Amino acid sequence: MSLDYLIGVDGGGTGTRVVVADRSGQPLARASGGPSGLGLGIAPAWQAIQTALSSAFAEIGPFAPARCAIGLGLAGVHNAGWARNFLDAAPGFARIALDTDGFTTLLGAHAGQHGAIVAVGTGSIGEAWFGGSDKRTVSGWGFPSGDEGSGAWIGLRAAQLAQKALDGRVARSKLAEAVIAHLGGDIDAAFAWFGQATQTTYAQLTPLVIRHAPDDAAADTILTQAGLEIAAIADALDPVHRLPLALCGGLAEALRPWLPAALLNRARQPQGDSADGALHLIRGRLHG
Repeated sequence: MSLDYLIGVDGGGTGTRVVVADRSGQPLARASGGPSGLGLGIAPAWQAIQTALSSAFAEIGPFAPARCAIGLGLAGVHNAGWARNFLDAAPGFARIALDTDGFTTLLGAHAGQHGAIVAVGTGSIGEAWFGGSDKRTVSGWGFPSGDEGSGAWIGLRAAQLAQKALDGRVARSKLAEAVIAHLGGDIDAAFAWFGQATQTTYAQLTPLVIRHAPDDAAADTILTQAGLEIAAIADALDPVHRLPLALCGGLAEALRPWLPAALLNRARQPQGDSADGALHLIRGRLHG
């Protein structure tokens, strides 16, 4: 069966975005779905990707993996075991290329060219590509030990504030009250919430932090520290600022007021997203 379509997939802890293109790389359809970060499980990741692809192909025609070459940028690919198990579970695509969502975000941001990015969403990661195999990754260690400055990182700190407020260790500020209400309103409900919490549910607390930052010192402190963490990732990637830098991901723009001025002065707007970058990835593998 001939190769008819190219697919780019961006998968993280909050959602999945796919773009389907013709063989020349011209986009035909886009769709989105649930989370497909590998930390949430291999089977759920493939289920989310295939659900999003079914939605995209509803605009085109029948979805037949054997007629498609697919590039995927997914959170969790740094874990070699997860990546291997994910590829082993793949449907029968004509060709498949897998990399981190950080690297496909870089490819999308710089239209397939060299550059650096810090991507800030549910998780966080920095990637720099100096050409060929010369790549550098900073952060991306995964939640809860890493992903500094991310939505999950911010949400975890907001949740810790709520715990202290429920205990009486800190005053019940506006942010603490809002988070306690989100957790269910009392200690019993909060314990139940924490027992089922994931990086995705922690990240869902981040809008509360941003909303209360103008009049809540604790919220402002959390976001200021997030900005410093993001700047530290950028500086570690490219200490002498050789490469163009883009700030990417769903939280990058929302966190702008808390990002250091030196970082903002360096950064440019991304030219495309991680799904576009995944298309660059698979096209490079096909023509490389």
